Amino acid sequence: MTGAEELKAVAILVPADFTGHAADRIEGTFRRIGIERADAALVTDEMRRTVRGIASFAGINATMMDALPNLELIASFGVGYDSVEVGHAAANNIMVTNTPDVLTEEVADTAIGLLINTVRDLPRAEAWLRDGSWARKGNYPLSRLTLRTRRVGIFGMGRIGQAIARRLEAFGLPVSYHNRRPVEGLSYPYHPTLKSLAEAVDTLISVAPGSASTQKAVNAEILAALGANGVFVNIGRGSTVDEEALAAALADGTIAAAGLDVFANEPNVPRALLDAANASLLPHVGSASEHTRRAMADLCVDNLVSWFTERRALTPVPETINVKAPA
Repeated sequence: MTGAEELKAVAILVPADFTGHAADRIEGTFRRIGIERADAALVTDEMRRTVRGIASFAGINATMMDALPNLELIASFGVGYDSVEVGHAAANNIMVTNTPDVLTEEVADTAIGLLINTVRDLPRAEAWLRDGSWARKGNYPLSRLTLRTRRVGIFGMGRIGQAIARRLEAFGLPVSYHNRRPVEGLSYPYHPTLKSLAEAVDTLISVAPGSASTQKAVNAEILAALGANGVFVNIGRGSTVDEEALAAALADGTIAAAGLDVFANEPNVPRALLDAANASLLPHVGSASEHTRRAMADLCVDNLVSWFTERRALTPVPETINVKAPA
């Protein structure tokens, strides 16, 4: 068989909610098998016998992996992969890939836009114009907050955090950061704890990934340290924030405002955050342009192609970097 014929014989499981461009490429390259959702209860005997890869937005848990004894690779769409049980994958010699880099600049752009919306209240100013208030009532009220003189801290100085930092430098704003460890070669001041970072700045941008170590890391203590002039922006993962504490901090003036693109239980947003006049909220659109989502889709499928032709992954996640393809 030719290489193309060999790939066409490889069965890839694709849940129904997967992105269209990637699904179309998989259809044309592999033997695509559809499934309503990533649920082990829906796995058929044929899937157990034939599926060697999964391409998915959705989380893939250990039970799903165990239901597919011939599974070699999970191609996860997105840079975050906290919904995939990677420890179980690594222990069972299953490669997991994600789609880093191709969304870095888009998400960084969104972070800056969300920061400006939050500080300058631009969505409400636009609504003031659109509903006729400008003509009826006059100019929109002056924004209480400004970017000028702000000091910004970044929680999570990876690829996206660094792209955000570069943009903030162009705005003339000082940047510092907190990570598990300092990033080699960066000149921005490093803080060994998130609390010390929050105490040193008045604007905190979270780009931290979701994990056990970051669960509700931004809590009441961190928000209090940020202070009454504080602005919190989350472009990373909703699980990193204690949303109840954040809603309380917005309501009682512990911080001034927040801009959120991610939430703990999407698409369900707590009513207290929806009702907060000093919160700017987006429906997880950080990378949601046609250009960037197409690039992410291509990288997702390219990982599958590389694995089943050259027996290597292009962008393995760190936890499975030592997984080897079956002989």
